[in-house]
Amino acid sequence: MIGRTQLSKVEENTENQAAQVSQGKLADEMEIRRVVDEIDNAVDAKDWARARTFFADKVAVDFTSLAGGEPAQITGDELVNGWRTNLYSQKKSFHLRGNHRIEISDSTAEVFSKGYAFNLIEKGKVKGLWEVWGSYTHTLEKMDGGWKVAGMTLTVAHTQGDDRIRTHQPKK
Repeated sequence: MIGRTQLSKVEENTENQAAQVSQGKLADEMEIRRVVDEIDNAVDAKDWARARTFFADKVAVDFTSLAGGEPAQITGDELVNGWRTNLYSQKKSFHLRGNHRIEISDSTAEVFSKGYAFNLIEKGKVKGLWEVWGSYTHTLEKMDGGWKVAGMTLTVAHTQGDDRIRTHQPKK
């Protein structure tokens, strides 16, 4: 028979374990949110080396609702180098993300968020503003270096402005 003191200790241990799990989950959620938000900050700052640190070596990407084509499995380097080419120094960009919904299962996570972005070219033959609203789904894996994005999908809700701005690259 379990005595009152023993029962209290069992309950206390259970509460402590639950608190530790909750704190660990909260820490993971904060880190995951930081990763997806800092991708945008690094891209807008044109800090390509920093942007690359947030991705796994292989990334499943799906931007078909924006650009057509097919979903693809590419390297993190290919993804970031594509952004580097398209979002060159004279093309301003601004990305904003919110309404994060994070689901964690052991060493994997999925983040749903709503996003807004613009691209702006102020000088040259092609100039103007292009905007997009949509939702993102990021899949992340917990690795030795922390949480890394292993998948990224954009589902466009609306675009506005000159679509040439989105794809324009300066002549070399």
